[in-house]
Amino acid sequence: MADKQEFQDRLLSLGLARVSEAAALASAKLIGRGDEKAADQAAVNAMRDQLNLLDIAGVVVIGEGERDEAPMLFIGEEVGTGKGPAVDIALDPLEGTTLTAKDMPNALTVIAMAPRGTLLHAPDVYMDKLAIGPGFAVDTVTLEMSPAERVHALAAAKGCKPEDITVCVLERPRHEAMIEALRSTGAAIRLITDGDVAGVIHCAEAEITGIDMYMGSGGAPEGVLAASALKCMGGQIYGRLLFRNDDERGRAAKAGITDLNRVYTRDEMVTADVIFAATGVTSGSILAGIKSEPGWITTETLLMRSKTRSVRRMTYRCPAR
Repeated sequence: MADKQEFQDRLLSLGLARVSEAAALASAKLIGRGDEKAADQAAVNAMRDQLNLLDIAGVVVIGEGERDEAPMLFIGEEVGTGKGPAVDIALDPLEGTTLTAKDMPNALTVIAMAPRGTLLHAPDVYMDKLAIGPGFAVDTVTLEMSPAERVHALAAAKGCKPEDITVCVLERPRHEAMIEALRSTGAAIRLITDGDVAGVIHCAEAEITGIDMYMGSGGAPEGVLAASALKCMGGQIYGRLLFRNDDERGRAAKAGITDLNRVYTRDEMVTADVIFAATGVTSGSILAGIKSEPGWITTETLLMRSKTRSVRRMTYRCPAR
């Protein structure tokens, strides 16, 4: 039976890369065309088609939304041939639909896979997130600290001044007070318009991206995807679900979440080994975007396995169709 088969992360990883590549290639034709929905749908269709070629008994636990909101890759949808290991799948077929539509940096296709029952079934609500890169003691920074306290704590751990810390924040009105508090410390702030999975990943490669810490509220599903990436790359992330109304609290209950105030660590959001793939759609600080030249199209993919802490950067060049 499928659920008795071992999770072969090494064998499945290349297949996962093909899934993210297919979604990126499908959305490439819509870069800069101003149609977010069409770009997202193209990525969804391609990702689903590729997933169904894999020998897995997969269930989408982080997807495009509830069944009545999403015709494909909805939460609970079964994917794969059904002949392989039972796995949880978290995905964002196009992280940065607006970025793609406007041809702005850092649009990605993102997918993670882990053994069945090991990815947090985060409801489609907001999550308060805090992330730093590898090499720091547990709880160097916490969600209980104020934004200013986090900057000072991380600066002390790094042996630098608060002014040497750069924090990545999603540019939203709800973050204005937090941004003001961060700036009072002298820290620099990298504001991003969309794409907080990429924002968190920045922390794991601070020497390349210049980002030391990520904080602020964004989608809870993206929090699980970001935790999957950090489990492979190293780093810490803390997340607390945020609820605005009874409907959202009902979504949490449906997902089996009973403690609405719980702070989840990286290893509580992703409790077993995970594989993670992301392909660049538009160029950014993590991945090169899709490059078209006469007769050819090229993608760059980040493929990672937490079991070995391996990080591969793969270039895929194929004939243009």
